[in-house]
Amino acid sequence: MKKLLLITLALSIFVSCKNESENVKPISVDYPETKKVDTVDTYFDVAVADPYRWLEDDRSEETEAWVKAQNEVTFGYLDNIPYREELKERLTKLWNYEKIGAPFKEGGFTYFRKNDGLQNQFVIYRYKDGADPSTAEVFLDPNTFTEDGTISLGGLSFSKDGKTLAYSISESGSDWRKILIMNAETKEIIEDTLVDIKFSGMSWYKNEGFYYSSYDKPEGSELSAKTDQHKVYYHKLGTAQSDDAIIYGGTPAEKHRYIYGGVTEDDRYLVITPRVSTSGNKLYIKDLTVPNTPLVEILGHTDSDSNIIENVGSKLYIMTNLDAPNRKIVTVDASNPSPENWVDFIPETENVLTPSTGGGYFFAKYMVDAVSKVLQYDYDGKMIREIELPGVGSANGFGAKKEDAELYYSFTNYVTPSSIYKYDIEDGTSELYRKPQIDFNPEDYVSTQIFYNSKDGTKVPMIITHKKGLELNGKNPTILYGYGGFNIPLTPGFSITNAVWMEQGGIYAVANLRGGGEYGKAWHVAGTKMQKQNVFDDFIAAGEYLIENNYTSSDYLAIRGGSNGGLLVGATMTQRPDLVKVAIPAVGVLDMLRYHTFTAGAGWAYDYGTAQDNKEMFEYLKGYSPVHNVNEGVEYPATMITTSDHDDRVVPAHSFKFAAELQSKQTGTNPTLIRIEKDAGHGAGKPTSKIIEEQADVFGFTLYNMGFDVLPSKTKEKIKG
Repeated sequence: MKKLLLITLALSIFVSCKNESENVKPISVDYPETKKVDTVDTYFDVAVADPYRWLEDDRSEETEAWVKAQNEVTFGYLDNIPYREELKERLTKLWNYEKIGAPFKEGGFTYFRKNDGLQNQFVIYRYKDGADPSTAEVFLDPNTFTEDGTISLGGLSFSKDGKTLAYSISESGSDWRKILIMNAETKEIIEDTLVDIKFSGMSWYKNEGFYYSSYDKPEGSELSAKTDQHKVYYHKLGTAQSDDAIIYGGTPAEKHRYIYGGVTEDDRYLVITPRVSTSGNKLYIKDLTVPNTPLVEILGHTDSDSNIIENVGSKLYIMTNLDAPNRKIVTVDASNPSPENWVDFIPETENVLTPSTGGGYFFAKYMVDAVSKVLQYDYDGKMIREIELPGVGSANGFGAKKEDAELYYSFTNYVTPSSIYKYDIEDGTSELYRKPQIDFNPEDYVSTQIFYNSKDGTKVPMIITHKKGLELNGKNPTILYGYGGFNIPLTPGFSITNAVWMEQGGIYAVANLRGGGEYGKAWHVAGTKMQKQNVFDDFIAAGEYLIENNYTSSDYLAIRGGSNGGLLVGATMTQRPDLVKVAIPAVGVLDMLRYHTFTAGAGWAYDYGTAQDNKEMFEYLKGYSPVHNVNEGVEYPATMITTSDHDDRVVPAHSFKFAAELQSKQTGTNPTLIRIEKDAGHGAGKPTSKIIEEQADVFGFTLYNMGFDVLPSKTKEKIKG
């Protein structure tokens, strides 16, 4: 057993001005032994040891025992943090307010999601159209699926007449889903459950059945074995799942790892979008009004992200980034839909477009330096108006059925809890529909966007949020958050957990790194494959900006990110261990030589490349792969890795291996812990109770290792000893 005595270096001055440093108790950590094996892989004549390969077997008793032993150490450490329960109590209190989602209409009823406050899962309510919303009844309550809330509701999809509902559920956070079919009028389950479904929507054709997607069940562990042949099926009501027809997919010649099938609102066309990876898709349509018609190819390559968002008869409206990195909308007739016939409808601009439709109009939502701007267009392409939003932040929604006269959208930013607005589509007026009653005053906080220069001079935006009047003395506990991948933008949004952090005098900073979607395809590509280091450089430069401008210092800076963001944290802490005091990599992609061998990981190759591509790509990946860049004799930041035992998106073996490497090689007194959540997955559907516990642990670990023996809000000033 390797024993590490952790002695905190915190000194605090209380209101009485008495030095209480003698009250800080050292925490003793005995890391479990992690055996090493002689596994070696050879890439382009280069031998690479993989001593912890055995931890990839999520079904072995040996791995289970290792998980149990690591959790005992981690929770033993966390139990000794004096204000851990206080953080949990505050998170619980702030979380406990009514949360209501935007309403939507189906089959003579208005539906909405509601959580009374601390319910593990949101409940679906409904009331008859025209009735008082106070008459709403419980329609579907996922909290009744299981006592501990670990079975969550996935998607909801109603038949065109609203009388039948297909809904998916996830067990313990897994990406594998089951679909149940319900008579929406009687709330009775009417068919056998569909099983073994993954990465799927549910798109109805009339009232007869629906399209969905899945993989064949893999050999070996369903939580880690490769799944890379997606297929679209059609389920006709009243028939067995075994009779469901394969509509597209399953051809060995080319692996389409993500394929989705959707029916246009008028039931005329089936749209198929096969993908080899998370970026780029082919595009096909099938005319459902004529029996036995073949699929018609619109795009036979994956050089763009293109999809049909609307049609009027045979006139198709396609959103695309083909020769338009920031996206545009084009029109074309379905009889001859190839790109040479496309006509610009809403041309590309300097800002990234995300369109939607409703009430006979198009709504063009743009990101302007990561904040929302929304324009309304008619079907002739004429701009009707810019929609006046409640402030600077993120507006989401703006979708409705063609016949609707109103729609709902949400608005939020880092200091404004999400509120819902009702929008009159014809006259363009918004009115507040729902504002949460939460024990948080946005007026006490300030959120500022700045721009800083990365290593190569690229200008990168970052939003910094904290209490008003905060002294920039270099001693403020700060969390720097990032993602930087898969064309996903980080836009401003309120978080209960971040509110609690800022209540403690903490700073929350979000950097909009390359690899994300804030500035279109070019920004995304600049953080992929052989340019992935740009993302880490952007993140490191963000930390340096915060330090140079006295927001914080290395002793008070933590970095945090999840999934691809977990890779970001892992790479940053191994490249610049001196930059930060605390690192929190969550459900991270941390073994860059083997990520593609698990579940659907091969689909991430557009962003990462693979070690099998060529020697140059192998060497590049090995050069930043966190698991392969933990070195002896280095003092790494205090680290708490978080993962879950049912994460079949980014398998926990990534985190297991990284923890083993750090525990084996860490120099100095900073702890290296791994917190492994039981009966949870990558994050979606996680019960409220588990979220609160995890966040209290993360904040407690972070503050304790920054040297706080009491919560910062109870300290007049902070001194590092």
